[in-house]
Amino acid sequence: MALNVGLKPDLRAPVLTQTLKERHSMHPVVLKSSQLILAGDIAGAESALVAIADQEGDHALVSVLDDLPPKDLLAVMREFDSSRESVVNMVVTPEQFARSIVLERKYGERTSERLRAMMNAVMHRDLHSVAEYLEAIAEIDGGSTTLADYFEDRYDEIFSFATTGSFTPQFDPDSGAKTHNTWLMEKIEELDHGLGFGDSMESARPLLSRSEIADGDWMETAWILRYELPDAFEEVMITLRDRVQKHLEESNAVPALASAGFGEAPGDEEESAI
Repeated sequence: MALNVGLKPDLRAPVLTQTLKERHSMHPVVLKSSQLILAGDIAGAESALVAIADQEGDHALVSVLDDLPPKDLLAVMREFDSSRESVVNMVVTPEQFARSIVLERKYGERTSERLRAMMNAVMHRDLHSVAEYLEAIAEIDGGSTTLADYFEDRYDEIFSFATTGSFTPQFDPDSGAKTHNTWLMEKIEELDHGLGFGDSMESARPLLSRSEIADGDWMETAWILRYELPDAFEEVMITLRDRVQKHLEESNAVPALASAGFGEAPGDEEESAI
């Protein structure tokens, strides 16, 4: 689905809300890191932060990250993902991570692939702590939207998983846009029906075990959300449902929208795929 994005604020812009007292009480490396990021030297900022862990231990670095502005922590995490690991990504707490990752929509290029790589590098480094990071994201303002962005190019698989428990969509991928869009509308109706019963997702038994889809990526993330954090999963599905429905209506993809209860049917029938 094509998305229009405007110019993004500079991730290196200085934080203007800090008082002089707050600045003086900060660890010197916080100020140094922020200055390096402002100058565009994100690798240098990361090195300065990692030096704290080398000199004083991981706990000292965690304490420093508490004072580091979330947008600066985001800048470091965006620079170092699974292909370029950093000690910062290894020690960042769920709360620190959540405060920073929700800013990605504001500062970053909105591609789900890039967002997933950055999130996976932190969340999936330890299979026992993934739920903690997801829960922290879900509980913060903007968290559900960020998680929806994470899944944005996996509509078919996620809608199938939410309604059937399987990641394999039950339609012929070569059948054309009209069949695809009709299938999506059916999934929306099924999802609406399931959400109407409150605990339907929570009470559903997994068709797949976590070990069967333990990819350290979107499938495992979706599995954990659905079966360990069902309330968060439902919020994400509501956001994705609204995005898909809006696109189908705007593209005049399904002329039966009105009869299905989704607004007035368009005058011209057109075919469009997400």
